[in-house]
Amino acid sequence: MSSASPTGTPEPAAAHGRVRLRRFAALAIPATVAGGALVVLTAQGVLAAQFAISGMPFTVTATQLTADGMEQYGGIDNTAAGSPNLVDANGQQPVIVSAIRSARLTDLCQSVNLGFVNLVIRAGSSSPVRASTLITDSDQISGDATFTNLSVDQDASTLDEVPGVAGGLGTFGQQADHVVIKNLRQNNWATTASTFTLPGMSITFSGNAC
Repeated sequence: MSSASPTGTPEPAAAHGRVRLRRFAALAIPATVAGGALVVLTAQGVLAAQFAISGMPFTVTATQLTADGMEQYGGIDNTAAGSPNLVDANGQQPVIVSAIRSARLTDLCQSVNLGFVNLVIRAGSSSPVRASTLITDSDQISGDATFTNLSVDQDASTLDEVPGVAGGLGTFGQQADHVVIKNLRQNNWATTASTFTLPGMSITFSGNAC
């Protein structure tokens, strides 16, 4: 049922959907780190990627991720106006924002399903992939994680491991000085980086995803 505005005019169904999504983000409770999986769904936060997402998720795997300076908090990504993707969610996708000051990834694989074939990018088999100010928007992250100097339930607006990157005031956040995640697997919606170096990069079409 549509709710009424102060003038008595029913609100559009799309607006009602956006309100419901914001309520979900505000009520989401962070999951615990258990069974080697690192999954955090939190309250509202700033967008990691300052662009409209395509709405086509992609998979990222790595034998090992080593991170110096890591922050995590919640956010919502948006598709471009008129996009045919994520229409049931009004073009919005709740995400786990992971920001890393300096990252090294071994045996990186990234794949996106184009419907009839997978576009696959591989790098870092001979020497690690390196990135600075790496920010990923994910709805699933798994692996065997070890944190050094971890702080959990820190106000996301006060996170300071990655200069210039923080979440929303009064929302859940966590950060660590150093993180190692073995057998990393992410389902991502966006990635940004200040620098991204991929030794031995190859880009191919394949029937197999990462």
